[in-house]
This record gives sequence, structure tokens and C-alpha cells, in this order.
Amino acid sequence: MKELPGTLYTAEQTRLLDKTAIDEAGIPGFTLMKRAGRAVFLEIQKRWPDIKNLTVLCGGGNNGGDGFVVAALARQKGLSVQALFVGSDDFASELRGEAREAWLWASGEGVKFDVFQDDQPFEGDVIVDALLGTGLTGNIRGPFQLAINKLNRRPRPVISVDIPSGLCADTGRVLGCAVKADVTVTFIGLKLGLFMHQAVEHIGELLFDGLHIPESVYEQVSVSAFRLGADDVVECLPVRSRSAHKGSFGHVLVIGGDQGMGGAAIMAAEAALYSGAGKVTLATRAEHITAALCRCPEVMVRAVESGLELLPLLEQADVIVFGPGLGQQAWADQMLQTVWKSNLPAVIDADGLNILLKKGKFNQLSRKNWILTPHPGEAARLLRSEIDLLQKDRIASVMELQGVAGGTVVLKGAGSLITDGDVVHLCSAGNPGMASGGMGDVLSGIIGGLLAQKLSPVDAARVGVYAHSAAADLCVQQSGERGLKATDLFPYVRLILNEKV
Repeated sequence: MKELPGTLYTAEQTRLLDKTAIDEAGIPGFTLMKRAGRAVFLEIQKRWPDIKNLTVLCGGGNNGGDGFVVAALARQKGLSVQALFVGSDDFASELRGEAREAWLWASGEGVKFDVFQDDQPFEGDVIVDALLGTGLTGNIRGPFQLAINKLNRRPRPVISVDIPSGLCADTGRVLGCAVKADVTVTFIGLKLGLFMHQAVEHIGELLFDGLHIPESVYEQVSVSAFRLGADDVVECLPVRSRSAHKGSFGHVLVIGGDQGMGGAAIMAAEAALYSGAGKVTLATRAEHITAALCRCPEVMVRAVESGLELLPLLEQADVIVFGPGLGQQAWADQMLQTVWKSNLPAVIDADGLNILLKKGKFNQLSRKNWILTPHPGEAARLLRSEIDLLQKDRIASVMELQGVAGGTVVLKGAGSLITDGDVVHLCSAGNPGMASGGMGDVLSGIIGGLLAQKLSPVDAARVGVYAHSAAADLCVQQSGERGLKATDLFPYVRLILNEKV
């Protein structure tokens, strides 16, 4: 198996890659099917070398054809194969193209196919899910629903072919029900939906095989999004000049921390330092000054009670981080009125987003140097939508947000998305341990620190999101998901941004 690529495709784009490989590169469709089936079977042999029995669940499309190949290869190796077709009793007459060719080949190898019955036990030590592929759009019903529900109740390892059956390949949405795989082996192009929304609960470990398709095929098909990785850090953060000084790396002004909410702003300020900002000032309520200095004496803390007191701090800053612990009361309103008059680049998070909406400023934005970082709940409020509707198509949602607000938008969540209206970036790093207070505040500080180092807004956002999520993964490797604190990320963020891990 190859390392997961950085390019992501829709289901339609993946089908076009497949068609181009056949039409332009001259690779027969059945050859591609046999390569896919072999990749899955080799993974089965590698992971479960001692199994004696294999159950293969097949549908009638090309995904089922891949399953037919797996069944044939297993039979060749002397395994007992239970091959079950989900569909009509007369399925053989309904098969077309490469799927029929694969069925004939498997039958010639001695594989006996039975039609799935709900009361029939699964006999395999491992179960292969080759039911439904990337073309699925409507909700699962009938025998497929029965088969998937039964499979998910079975305490045996499951390996899915290309995509767990029941997932939307473009959005990651569960279409009624979906297979919960232990391993998913996907082919030709990484599907967008494998990294988003509900898919993360279903794919298990994701593996990729390009099926030996030449690079010339990929050059002919457009990419839908790019998956973030360590290469983004290398690309966007240059080696520092030996003659640099603190003024070379920007001055971040964090504005937040209304009464009783100082922690969020303090964490954002410290995160900006850990991400490499030369100077950081925290504008907050007077009651938080002692706590901020005790926590991080490198941050310059100023008590600000009015917009007038904020003005001289804005004049000294290069970048604003606006929103952590800001609240939505009169103090927040004064801060917004003053920030609104500034032309500085800004990261807007948490209550910064809420106060923009509350004061009718969101639809007036159109600021190319602002970065908005909503989680799904905040994004739904900004779009006056519902969370479930927004999550059903996260790509469309982030593009809609960017279209309204301008600038760069980060839609946080499983498979965080970043776009400036041109290119979409997706972060596949991160883990459930990040579901704890303060994570968003730390992210806003990291992005602000990168923005201060003269990265473009979209580059600051994509590098910041990746460093934040990858740092959380490193923390979890050390100590586990439960009890992960936002401030635990700091030393790992520094290592990632310095390319030390």
C-alpha cells in the first residue's frame, strides 16, 4: 500500500480517473478490477494470516466485481469462501461489464455464490464489504439495509472495498446506514467523504492503492481539495534569517477575556507565542492581568475597559486575534466597534463571530485579510441554517460561508476545511480528545501567530489547523485521548512548526 496522497477527489472525479485510465492509458477495466481485488486480498493475508474462512458480501456494480475477485483469489489460496450476493435471486443475469467478467472468472475458480438471506449466518473469520461503491446517493433500503445491519452486529473484522457501503463518497454522510469497517482499502483517488463528518466513525484504518495508474492520467483530471500534511509546514514557513529580531516575526494583539472568561484569551495569547510570533499583547479586563502574567510572563498584558483604550494597542500591532472569551455584552460591543475601523489582518473566533452576527456586521465583511474560524454550531448561526443541514455537505457550507464573508474561512470539525474561495484544504489529522474546552482558543492563537509571520491568510490557516491537529495526535500517542487539555498541545505545536517531528 502507498502513503495516502495529498489530493482529494469527488466520486465523479474518481470515475473520470478510472475512465481516463481505460480510454487514454489503455488499461482494461477488468485489469483494474483484478488489481483492486488483489490489493484487498493481500491486505487480508497480511493482517489475518491464519484465517481459514472468508465471507464476501457483493453487490451488482463494480464494487461487487472487486469482491468477486477477492473471493476468487481466496479460493485459489485454499480458503473456504462464503460468497453472498445481495440483491435479486436472478442476479447473474443482471451483471454487466467488468462485474460480469469478474463473476464468470470467480465461478470458474470454483466460487459458489448464494443470494444473501437475513437468517443466514456469516461464516467467515473476516468479512469483506463489497456491497456498494461511490455512486450511492439515496438512502439504503431493503436487503442492503438488512445485510449492513447484520454485518455491523457481527463481532468479526470487516474490510471494506474502496468505501464502507452506505457512506456518501463526497460528503461522508451516512445514507440511512453504513458499514463500520476495521479497515478500508480505497483505490485510484482518495474520496473527499472518507475524511469528513460521519465517515470518521466508519472507515477504520484507511489504506490506499493507486492500482499502478500512470501520472499522466492524474494530470488530466482536476482535484477537488488538498489534504494537509507536514509538507504544508515546509512549503509555507521559510528558514529564519540569522540576523532576525523579534520585530521580524510580527506583533499579535489578542483581544478578549471579558469578566469571568480570561482563560480563553490567555491561552490564545500563549499559543501565538508558541507558533513563533515575535511579540504578543493581550488586551483584556483588568482582573485577568495577574493570572496572565503568572501563566505566561512573555505576553504583554494591558487592561482595556473601552474602545478608546484599545486604539493605541491597535496602532502597535500587526495582527489581531479577536474573540476568545470576549462575551457578547457592552464591553465586547466596544471592542468590535474599534476593531471594525482597523485594516489589520485578523483572526475572528468564538464570541468574535457571535458579536459580528449580533451587530449585523457579518454580511458586511468582505475583508480579504480576515480569517473566520467557526465550529459547525457557529457556522450554522452565521448562515442562519441548522447544524444537520450544514454538516450534510461541509464543502458546500464552507464555500457558502466564504462567499458571504470573503477572506479565508476555517470550518472546524471532523475533517476541518479551509478555503479562500479558490482552493479547498482538508485536515485529516486530529482526534476525539480535542473535544474539550479551549481547543478553539489555542487554534486562533496559532493562526494569529503564523499570520504575524507574514504568511498569507489561507497559508496561516492551513498550517495552523494542521499543526494544531497534529499536535493533538502526538499528545494522544503519549497519554491517550481522555483528559487532553488545550494547553497540552503547546510544546508539540512548536516541534511541528520547527519540523522536529
